Amino acid sequence: MPHPLSETLSLTVLLVAGWLFLRRRRHRTVLDNIPGPQARSWTTGSLDDIWNRRGWDYHRKIAETYGSILRVKGLFGANDLYIFDPKALQHILIKGQDIFEETETFLETNKIIYGDGIFTTLGDRHHHQRKMLNSIFSIAHLREMVPIFYGVTSRLRKTFSTLTQSGPAEVDILVWTTRLSLELIGQAGLGYTFDDLEQGSVPHAYGLASKELLPLVAEASALMRNPLVPYIARMGPPRFRRFLVDWLPIKQIHRVRNIVDTLHNTSVEIYEAKKQALEQGDAALAAQSGGGKDIITNLMKANLRTSDDDKLSEKEILGQITSLTFAATDTTSSALCRTIHLLSIHKDVQKRLREEIRSARDSAGGEDLSYDTFMSLPYLDAICKETLRLYPPIATFMRNARQDAILPLSAPIKGIDGTDFHEIHVPKGTDVFVSVISSNRNPQVWGPDAYEWNPERWLQPLPESVLNARIPGVLPHLLTFFAGGRSCIGFKFAQLEMKVVLTLLVEGFEFSPSVDKDIVWQMTSITTPNLDFESTVPTLPIIITRAA
Repeated sequence: MPHPLSETLSLTVLLVAGWLFLRRRRHRTVLDNIPGPQARSWTTGSLDDIWNRRGWDYHRKIAETYGSILRVKGLFGANDLYIFDPKALQHILIKGQDIFEETETFLETNKIIYGDGIFTTLGDRHHHQRKMLNSIFSIAHLREMVPIFYGVTSRLRKTFSTLTQSGPAEVDILVWTTRLSLELIGQAGLGYTFDDLEQGSVPHAYGLASKELLPLVAEASALMRNPLVPYIARMGPPRFRRFLVDWLPIKQIHRVRNIVDTLHNTSVEIYEAKKQALEQGDAALAAQSGGGKDIITNLMKANLRTSDDDKLSEKEILGQITSLTFAATDTTSSALCRTIHLLSIHKDVQKRLREEIRSARDSAGGEDLSYDTFMSLPYLDAICKETLRLYPPIATFMRNARQDAILPLSAPIKGIDGTDFHEIHVPKGTDVFVSVISSNRNPQVWGPDAYEWNPERWLQPLPESVLNARIPGVLPHLLTFFAGGRSCIGFKFAQLEMKVVLTLLVEGFEFSPSVDKDIVWQMTSITTPNLDFESTVPTLPIIITRAA
């Protein structure tokens, strides 16, 4: 039974949130004339459908019905936009990126969880953090990380060999890809080891907390996306806010508090160890996991060389540790899981990939493959791109218009009253849903097989419709890693990780779907595999056999 205080707080939050939205959006605007789906309710608009775990069909339906720019209803009747028009995306994500920023709720929620990292800053401070990190994610640094990737993934390959020594074994591949991704970012990103990747070993507290976070956020999505979060997050000094969190009789908030404490304490431990090693010199750094070539070591070295005005604070570095670890673990793990799941279903594709990998190994004289070889294997690249196209780990993200703006369109749209719109006036405060999946799956761009997983499409010249669309992604033609100044800074890291892991695992093992367990993919903040749509415990059982 809900606690009476909890019910009172929820009602108060609802009423205040409604008042704020009504105040902000009390006038009719041009957005009222933009076609869009009927809202399910006045209080939550279409949000319950957009953020629904089963939302795949809904997103496809509204995209096919209304086209690449439509009006959706937000909280308390607010007019929001849902967009995958390439020209509009170019303006939102690149030309007007300082106008269309992350929502305040997103920023403050992430700040609560991850601290003062690249996810939670705006303006000049964000640009400065990103500039410092950009050089560290360069190809030159990625080349140095290949041996780390090899060493870590080889440990998992050894564990799989042990598990399959007596024949096929069913394993939860999500557990292993999550552990693997955490250890890879641990060594290559932080110079820290989380996991020996052995069967039966005790998981690191950070790994357990990180694994629990996403399902919890999905479970508490209404609370985490509440427009009052920015106001609450700035209420009084930190000690008062901590007291408030401890005092509130809401179980979900206490679970989030415990997770945040674990993430923060681990980040402090990593930071202090790194700081001490830097003071002791190169020998101490070389003795750490990753040999002193990791991202955070390079960031802290660069920070020592920069001017006092531009230096990142200790809080900002701690924020980078937590933010990068989360981003590199859950999204990459989701993409790896999806790829292995698809390969288990499409055995012909899996066999052809294995042949390509083994041929490359033979050409290298049996030696480990180089960075250039990984990035040039055509079929491996096609499989990764097609999986990231059709099944992006993050399906939709939001931006908020910080001032009035004019949004250009690739083609005119017809308003409800018959008016032709060649551009749209977007009022200040409008929330914009940028649909990654609708952009990546747009039949007008990708053709009639846009909803099919077809790696072959990347092995031939792409259609003119794809080239002419000018979709503004950092990964060409795709929105999977976003675009502009808030695009995924580690997308090359993620691509390399996927290719190294798939190469070593597919080379040695055959993957098959579980015989008696069906898998559904939930549209949570980062898509997850589950046994059904009601489950809050992600899992992906896969049968592994030693490959002939």
